[in-house]
Amino acid sequence: MHRNRRKKRAMSEDRITKLEILAAEQEKTIEELSAELTRQWRETEALKKKLDRLSERFMELEEQTAGDVPVTKPPHW
Repeated sequence: MHRNRRKKRAMSEDRITKLEILAAEQEKTIEELSAELTRQWRETEALKKKLDRLSERFMELEEQTAGDVPVTKPPHW
């Protein structure tokens, strides 16, 4: 009977060890994913700012040339 208890205890300890390893691996994965998400968020914010600047510049150029270029359809239309 004592042998059976020891066997169950060993199995329980093995299971706990496996769960601890799994939890540690998942924690590492979560940290890596969080870091990647932060990097992508920063990149997205930088791209939004760049797009805003380009849009403003485009509008400025369009306003500068609006009077010079007539808005007509090309001959092939």
